[in-house]
Amino acid sequence: MYTDILYIKAMKKILTLFISMLLFAGCSKTEKVQELKIYSIIHEEETQALTDLFTQKTGIPVTFLRASTGELVNRVITEKDAPQADILLGGASSYHIQAAQEGALEVYRSKLAKELPSYAVAEDGTWTGFCVLTLGIGINEERYAKKFPNIPEPKTWEDLLNPAYKGEIVLTNPVASSTAYLFVQNQLQRLGWDAGWDYLLSLSPLVGQFPDSGSAPAKLIGTGEYSLGVSYIHALAKYKAEGFNVKMIAPPKTVGDVDCISIMKNTNNLSAAQKFVDFMLSKEAQELMSSIDFTIPVNPDAKGVDGVVPVSNLDLIDYDVNKASVQKDEVLKKWAEEVK
Repeated sequence: MYTDILYIKAMKKILTLFISMLLFAGCSKTEKVQELKIYSIIHEEETQALTDLFTQKTGIPVTFLRASTGELVNRVITEKDAPQADILLGGASSYHIQAAQEGALEVYRSKLAKELPSYAVAEDGTWTGFCVLTLGIGINEERYAKKFPNIPEPKTWEDLLNPAYKGEIVLTNPVASSTAYLFVQNQLQRLGWDAGWDYLLSLSPLVGQFPDSGSAPAKLIGTGEYSLGVSYIHALAKYKAEGFNVKMIAPPKTVGDVDCISIMKNTNNLSAAQKFVDFMLSKEAQELMSSIDFTIPVNPDAKGVDGVVPVSNLDLIDYDVNKASVQKDEVLKKWAEEVK
């Protein structure tokens, strides 16, 4: 009898241990397959470096799809009831506002956002800025000197309207690129609706190429395929640091906005998504991104890499991001009908 009791107790211990091992294995399996999925508008190199560091710090695996702003924002809105990704990484604030208005974004107010400037934080908590975006004129000095030896380099937006520049300017397509849409809004808001469109319709015939990617102008200027272009200043600074013959001009009354991050509504991976937002707002992540892409961090504790143009050196318009969002469909329709 006593032997039977010991046997039963031993079997219970083995059974309990076996069940515990099964439960632990089940948890481990769940953790392994729970990967964070990101739609990324920022460059692939930066996305890879940031997600690698995030995985290293948290153990959460990440996959991402890199594409243009227009394509990914449309995906986010179309997939809002059954999102195929958890995070939208990058893109100017007006695009995140658009997605939020369509009910596609989750509200999340990170503790780190309390330390950020007000322009980098959505009032409704649906997006947060992680770096400052500013527009400027890029010049390939060698090509420019050959093509226009008697014309001073442009210093203002109006200087780009010189008819001599026909075919020598590169500007992205605002239907696909948040960079170009920010440029369009820059002109509409600094000049007013009618005068702004007069400017844009005068400039567009001079443009030699309208690529879809916001990173294209800096590259095409750097490689000497065009003399001039409109680009984010940080993209121009990056090519200059890499040894390309690029000069950056920050015109008066340029525009400043923020690259944003947001979480998809109805995500099944909310906890990991929130951790990634916290990570992107951290000093470590923003300094890493600046070291690769010459961006200006919004975290006051983070320092931009040498060569970054400080916001204090820029003459910025009072940019209305809500107006830019509200006008987006109307502006892009007019652009498609009258420009491209």
